[in-house]
Amino acid sequence: MDENEERDRDASERVKSSPQDVHASDREALFPREVEDEDSRTGTSDLPSASLNVLNSIIGAGIIGLPYALKQAGFPLGLLLLVVVAYVTDYSIILLIKSGSLSGTTTYQSLVHSAFGYFGYIVLSLLQFTYPFIAMVSYNVITGDTLTKVFERIPGVGEEHILANRYFIIFLTSVFCTLPLSLFRDVAQLGKVSLISVFFTLFILIVVVVRAFTLGPQIPASMNAWTFAQPNVVQAVGIMAFAFICHHNTFIIYGSLEQPSLSNWSRVTHVSVLSALIISLILAACGYATFTGFTQGDIFENYCKNDDLVTAGRFCYALSILLTFPIECFVTREVFENVFFASAPWSRVRHTIVTVVIVAAATAASVSTDCLGIVLELNGVLCASPLVFILPAACYLRLSSEPWYNPNRLLSAVLLLCGMAIMGVGLVMALLHQQTCTHGQEMFYCSSLNATTLHGHNATFPSSTVAGLWT
Repeated sequence: MDENEERDRDASERVKSSPQDVHASDREALFPREVEDEDSRTGTSDLPSASLNVLNSIIGAGIIGLPYALKQAGFPLGLLLLVVVAYVTDYSIILLIKSGSLSGTTTYQSLVHSAFGYFGYIVLSLLQFTYPFIAMVSYNVITGDTLTKVFERIPGVGEEHILANRYFIIFLTSVFCTLPLSLFRDVAQLGKVSLISVFFTLFILIVVVVRAFTLGPQIPASMNAWTFAQPNVVQAVGIMAFAFICHHNTFIIYGSLEQPSLSNWSRVTHVSVLSALIISLILAACGYATFTGFTQGDIFENYCKNDDLVTAGRFCYALSILLTFPIECFVTREVFENVFFASAPWSRVRHTIVTVVIVAAATAASVSTDCLGIVLELNGVLCASPLVFILPAACYLRLSSEPWYNPNRLLSAVLLLCGMAIMGVGLVMALLHQQTCTHGQEMFYCSSLNATTLHGHNATFPSSTVAGLWT
């Protein structure tokens, strides 16, 4: 680790002594191409594959909580905030690579170490490990809860059947799907997997849109459903940050590019974030419009079990989550390797053992979850906000030699202050105003819809049933 620290300091001094070289980064590869041994990694991703990996990293478990974020923030304000968070994501992802150029570093950890020393390195390592690890846990939970509902639609599979046991499903998918994919060494090898995952996500989007028109009119709107703003705006931003964060993957995916230059990375980032924003806006708006104030942290918890179209959507969502899991595992593994084996040569045995331990730990932690909403909020404000807002801006402000009135420095300062406010206020609000959910339960309207709306007919609800929800 001492050699890495010395190299980072030397690189930082060289760059700072020649600021004009920084502006040439659009034409230069930031990652060195030396081949240390026959196993050394070289970038193999083209721009479309890298874009798909970034997009797949963004539209993971968090996207399914975006309708819930609109419930927290208010529908109109929530949509505006979603656009703002997407812009901040785009800006801060590119800012990270610029900061890497300034410091001569090639990982998020070494960047923060170059800017803030060993203490910053440890803080970032904890955040960068914790966020994707919790995401992996949530992926397993969602997979278990979702696939069990899918299998229960198979004739002969009841609640007591082994395929309806979420623990068995989590174990099965971990051993035969997520673990083998996580054992890959190069994230570029997941390019085609990410493409498949994106197609699954598009099908989920179609399901949510269709049900917004066919199911939404049959569900009574909640009180103040279309109010511009709601009290829990900060928590909503945390959920959105959780949905859009891919900063912990930034240097890994950047390093997988065949030609890792700032201009290429900017194109990858713009395409990926814009695509994610379009998908997120449509899914969030249609999901919230269907259920309004009844929207759950996991939007699929709102749909009735006997809805066959939604069952297909659940199946695609579970597969999409399974294919996103390895990207998060790549990050946790790299953080672990950088902290404990920074100076050691790569070892296939160690690589396998570390991967198995991480996947096993995530699987073991997956059996104790309940409500997804609070998980999204806390992981968003505690981990995503520092990774998205605070650290990219702080690193750039620390490393850049531009005058204080430069637009990049001013915007970074605003980003830093906003991130600190979101983290502090969001944590307090999330703890003081914990949200409830109906995890694993049928919603009140499903009993009336089971034999009517889902087969193309209208349904009505007793006024006492709807009124009772607000008492």
